[in-house]
Amino acid sequence: MSNWTAKVKGLLNLFLQSTCPICERRTPKQFCQDCQRQLERCQMSKPDKFWQGELPIFAWGVYGGALKRALKVLKYEKKPEIAEPLGHWLGEAWQKSGLAGSTKLTVVPIPLHANKQRQRGYNQAELLAESFCEVAGLPIERYGLERVRDTKPQFGLSAVERKENVAGAFELGKGFSQRRPASAILLLDDIYTTGDTARSAAHTLHQHGIRIYGIAAIATPGPTNSFDRTKLET
Repeated sequence: MSNWTAKVKGLLNLFLQSTCPICERRTPKQFCQDCQRQLERCQMSKPDKFWQGELPIFAWGVYGGALKRALKVLKYEKKPEIAEPLGHWLGEAWQKSGLAGSTKLTVVPIPLHANKQRQRGYNQAELLAESFCEVAGLPIERYGLERVRDTKPQFGLSAVERKENVAGAFELGKGFSQRRPASAILLLDDIYTTGDTARSAAHTLHQHGIRIYGIAAIATPGPTNSFDRTKLET
């Protein structure tokens, strides 16, 4: 390759670079090197640490730092492309765990209310689930659940208010309304905090005789977070 050709190729690569969705610096990859490094530091060494209790939890990382920022950008700053790498990382962690292949599963993303999804333009849990399933090799049922109540954000509510806020928020979706799944369900959401939303969704499926295997999430609070860690184990 001539020096001229190499220079032209270098300039093309420079112009074709996108911006990091977290910090907006130019990068040839999905995230810039610095943000990628910070996100990797958020990864849990044992994502199945809370795989126990009534609703087992599988979480890729600790909700804080760069991961907290990434999820905020994904949900509130119109950057749906962030879901692809995060979902892939969750899928890779699942494949490396002892849970992969242990039972037949169908992945059901936690739905948004129709009003909120129209406003946002997408359901981040559904996008994450799509990328997760690409890597984990699991089928997805996007319409397994329907959110029938436009609930308030859980952040800032008391424990009692959180439960009341999501009580009766879900109904069986059109994907399962006529034909129940033969496999167990793995719920998937972006963040697992106190678990009230996940338990409400699981309760709806249980009422219709559908077995819940657990929930997978990109993030869950770390030990220094103000959330009650005991709630992550039930």
